[in-house]
Amino acid sequence: MLVSMMVLSGCSSGTAGTNVEQDAKAPLELWTRTTPGGPGEQGTVRLAAAFEKATGYKVKVTAIFDDFETKMQQRAAQKDLPDIVMNDVTQLGTMQSQGLLREIDLSKLASAKDLTERGLASGKAIDGKQYSVPYSAQATALLIRKDWREKLGLQAPQSWADLTAMAKAFTEKDPDGNGKDDTYGLAAPLSTKRGYASWYFSNFLWAAGGDFVADAGGGTFKPAMSTPESTAAMQWFRDLGCKDKVIQPGAVTMDTPPTNETFEAGKTGMYVVGPYLLPRYDKSLGKDKYEVVPMPKGAKNADVLAEGGAIYLMAGSPNNAAQDAFAAFATSAEGQKVGMEGDTAYIVQLPVNKSVDISQVRPDPRWKTFAEIYQASGHYAPSLPNWTPVRQTTAETVNALVADCSLDLKAELQKLDTKLAEILAEQGVAAS
Repeated sequence: MLVSMMVLSGCSSGTAGTNVEQDAKAPLELWTRTTPGGPGEQGTVRLAAAFEKATGYKVKVTAIFDDFETKMQQRAAQKDLPDIVMNDVTQLGTMQSQGLLREIDLSKLASAKDLTERGLASGKAIDGKQYSVPYSAQATALLIRKDWREKLGLQAPQSWADLTAMAKAFTEKDPDGNGKDDTYGLAAPLSTKRGYASWYFSNFLWAAGGDFVADAGGGTFKPAMSTPESTAAMQWFRDLGCKDKVIQPGAVTMDTPPTNETFEAGKTGMYVVGPYLLPRYDKSLGKDKYEVVPMPKGAKNADVLAEGGAIYLMAGSPNNAAQDAFAAFATSAEGQKVGMEGDTAYIVQLPVNKSVDISQVRPDPRWKTFAEIYQASGHYAPSLPNWTPVRQTTAETVNALVADCSLDLKAELQKLDTKLAEILAEQGVAAS
């Protein structure tokens, strides 16, 4: 709490940039939440170099992964924030509510008119003001072992019933032909670590018309996990593990790394995931062994989880003009193409600039499938002051319901809604 108070008193977003002496030659300090020395850092350095060449502004890139938030708070307490932060879009509420950000004037971004409406909306806080702009987007699709599907004479699923039937066939009919009972229909990371169970389940919850918390208008929300739609989604998903037994063993203890391995090792036949695994699976599994298709429509729609990276202009920068210029360049057609370059060292998954045709940069049609899914069905989490406790609390319940099939589902979801109501009240966004 003390750190947050220091942040708010030292870097109030309401006054950020208005009382700091400006220096158009001041270099930008850019922090990106990625592994130092990894492909994410390499891609960011390449983008920064292109920006420098195009504008003359200097940029120093620092990649931080471990304890990123802690280090950010330390710099905030010192009233010396970096100028630019490239981080997950779900961090907007937390950073904005702590006063770390300055509002973005879209009229100063020439590229703003070309950005997807979906992406721009993800950068607005509860107060309706723009505090970030997306530089990369992603949405999930259904990866299927094509060779398994064809061997069993199945078609790509068009409904949840089809998906269940395929998952059961992959589990029971020896699709790999090794004569062993060692395959499962669906890969699912259902650990509570970092809220993975909630993160994964969102792909099914939203398609059923359910929600974690529902927008009640006026910047307020109400719990929604015990609604009929959310309950039905949870029951269906739970049945995959408890009744049909088509989810890989140990799923409730797995985050994404071991779950990723089950698909490439031929232990699971379907996986709902983003495009970032394509290069890895092409190499380890073989491009001809699997396919990418849209998720089948749920009870209401085909909404799937949308995520991405966002550019945050930090409070207290001595060079607001360079901050604006970087945001404009990174989201321009030129910047987006630079960010998409390379087989692994790219930082733009799907372009957020509508003038960029992904087929021209990545001719692989599977990437276009992901882009079309994002445009048609991508669903971002709401920009609460702090989304993390909502994700974590819902993950614990989703995990428990799949791990213990004897629990009373409706009772557990009602308990969850009570907890969500408390979280919303603590954040000052509970509907009256």
